[in-house]
Amino acid sequence: MDSRRQLKIASVIQEAFTDILTRDGKPIYGTAFVTVTTVKVTSDLSLARFNLSIYNSQAPDAVVQKFNEHKFELKKKLAEKLRHQLRVMPEIEFYRDETLDYAYHIEDIFKKIKEDDERIKAEAESPKQEEMPKAKKTTITKKKPAAKPKAK
Repeated sequence: MDSRRQLKIASVIQEAFTDILTRDGKPIYGTAFVTVTTVKVTSDLSLARFNLSIYNSQAPDAVVQKFNEHKFELKKKLAEKLRHQLRVMPEIEFYRDETLDYAYHIEDIFKKIKEDDERIKAEAESPKQEEMPKAKKTTITKKKPAAKPKAK
């Protein structure tokens, strides 16, 4: 579990990095829509891991690779922004956050299950209605009593 200090530093770094992305990030990620979902800082405060959600991109892994290629520039801008708040700027690493993609995938699976369930219910109900015989009119007729055999 992260300490209070780790959480505070992570939130400060995330806020500053989000500002940097909105101002200077366009050359790195191009037309993709990039958001910083979480920032995790190690217990010794030497490493910050950024989880990025990437949308509107054909190759989101390539966008993460571009971030890793521009790591030095981004760290320098981040250090300039946080110079009065942090004594030592941690190293930074970028990862693709796939939790929302996974959530959409699970949602699609639930939709398919629901559609299949509704289809199966509809199929189960329709044959029952067809198989039920219609009420036939039956007339009750009195039969003549069977003749008693004669005793010999």
